[in-house]
Amino acid sequence: MDKHVPLFKLRLNTGQSIGPRSLRSLWSKACGSSDVSVTRQTFRTGPTEKPSYLLHGPAGMTDLPAIEQRLRDLMGETRLSGSVSAVHH
Repeated sequence: MDKHVPLFKLRLNTGQSIGPRSLRSLWSKACGSSDVSVTRQTFRTGPTEKPSYLLHGPAGMTDLPAIEQRLRDLMGETRLSGSVSAVHH
């Protein structure tokens, strides 16, 4: 994964979850590439911990706005809701 950079951060709404394989598959479909990876981070909001996911890809990946839109569309198709934000590297 050393050639990968974080491109997007995903936070699912309360009560939503996704496993690493499913998330990687969703991300791969959005990118149109299998050269992707995902990592999970946990952040605390008050007494609860919530996960956030970093979606990684090659540094030279192009057309990130279109990839972001496909990611949002795929999330909708799989009934996942949450926020997607670009990570500036």
